[in-house]
Amino acid sequence: MAMRKQVRKAVIAVAGYGTRFLPATKNQPKEMLPIIDKPIIQYLVEECVASGIEDVILVTRFGQSSLENHFDSNVELEQQLRANGKLELLQKVQAVSKMANIVYVRQRKHFPYGNGTPILCVKDLIDRDEAFVYMFGDDLVRSPSGGEPPTKQLLRVWRKNVNAVVLGAQEVPLQEVKRYGIVKLKSGSDQVIESIVEKPEPAKTPSRLAQFGRFVLNYKIVDILDQMYRENNLGKEGELWLTDAIGEFIRRGGKAVVGEVKGKWLTTGDPLRYLKAVVEFALDREDIGPEFRQYLQGLEL
Repeated sequence: MAMRKQVRKAVIAVAGYGTRFLPATKNQPKEMLPIIDKPIIQYLVEECVASGIEDVILVTRFGQSSLENHFDSNVELEQQLRANGKLELLQKVQAVSKMANIVYVRQRKHFPYGNGTPILCVKDLIDRDEAFVYMFGDDLVRSPSGGEPPTKQLLRVWRKNVNAVVLGAQEVPLQEVKRYGIVKLKSGSDQVIESIVEKPEPAKTPSRLAQFGRFVLNYKIVDILDQMYRENNLGKEGELWLTDAIGEFIRRGGKAVVGEVKGKWLTTGDPLRYLKAVVEFALDREDIGPEFRQYLQGLEL
């Protein structure tokens, strides 16, 4: 079956419990935590839109109505802003509800835990001849001013490899490789993946190239994950891992390639790294960056 030449759908996994941020995430999704004045999830949706994505599918869980409401209209708030003459804020609020066609899918409780599970939840929303973007809900990329969005970078790689799976990746310090899935490239290639090694020890790592939460996938990955689920062929800690599905895709003759993303990868998965992301994005802001930088330089550390 010929693969379509355009990618118009993105799936974003936002069904986690954010346990590292409790009690702040007791009644709100981790992805709604703010990076200054926008929640994490909005940065991801904006990245999708800037990369040509039209349909954004958010895989959620029970209790995430605040996330769904964020991308809906708030008529009362809009009327209040208009009445008070705060037209710039009104425009910002209205833009959020118009930026993309957003669909919400609940992650059903009978599915296993794991970062491959959200893909199972949307399998009926993806056509067999189309590729789609898959994003983890807690990975951001701080791109240079005017730089190409990371998802757009991966789609450019995909267009040269339309039947392949594309993994976003960046090199990390040697001591950090044990935190991530590390890419092992085929001998003689700087792009084609032989395998992915989960959290290797620094002395045994095949590279320093770590995958992170940006992928371009095809329906073969969906089929493999579905088969793993139906056969109860789960991975480490009884979870359904996307990494395992990509490994099986390669073993079946599929091609997986690295898309090295330009920009700074910032994960928000734990409080320390979340704070680092907030600081980095704040320093980039023209309205608050200079004064915030001055404040940081004046701290007695």
